[in-house]
Amino acid sequence: MSAFFVAVGLANASAQEVKKAIAVLHAASASQVAGTVTFTSMSDGIQVVADVTGLAPGKHGFHIHEFGDCSAADATSAGGHFNPTHKQHGGPDSAERHVGDLGNLEADASGKAHLEWKDKSMKLTGDNSILGHAVIVHEKEDDLKSQPVGNAGGRLACGVIGVAKP
Repeated sequence: MSAFFVAVGLANASAQEVKKAIAVLHAASASQVAGTVTFTSMSDGIQVVADVTGLAPGKHGFHIHEFGDCSAADATSAGGHFNPTHKQHGGPDSAERHVGDLGNLEADASGKAHLEWKDKSMKLTGDNSILGHAVIVHEKEDDLKSQPVGNAGGRLACGVIGVAKP
């Protein structure tokens, strides 16, 4: 999708309250990783639901990155973790964490990962809005403590977060 359409979509979204967003993950770094991540506004936070395939069994770092740009073959064009509050890296339940710190996805023996949880830091509007940023799935487990990004290794998939059809 071109930058023009993303910008128009975000402008239109700001005119109304956004209730749901989606990122469609595409393979990066010659991986076979793909999937979707949905973000739904609830009264007590943002419900995150991720379904990812093509992973090696085990844990994989999972973050929102600062730019909605997946154009580089290795997804480095998405920049670092989304961190509008200038905090240290941490786990999704840590008091001190980037807004983009989502922890880990855990893939089963067939390479599939499913995650559902609520996040109280991210928003679909305002200063902590995740719209227009990218979701990245990493090759290794996020240790939830190493600065600045958790030592999660290379980027296996990238998807830009956009407004979803209600």
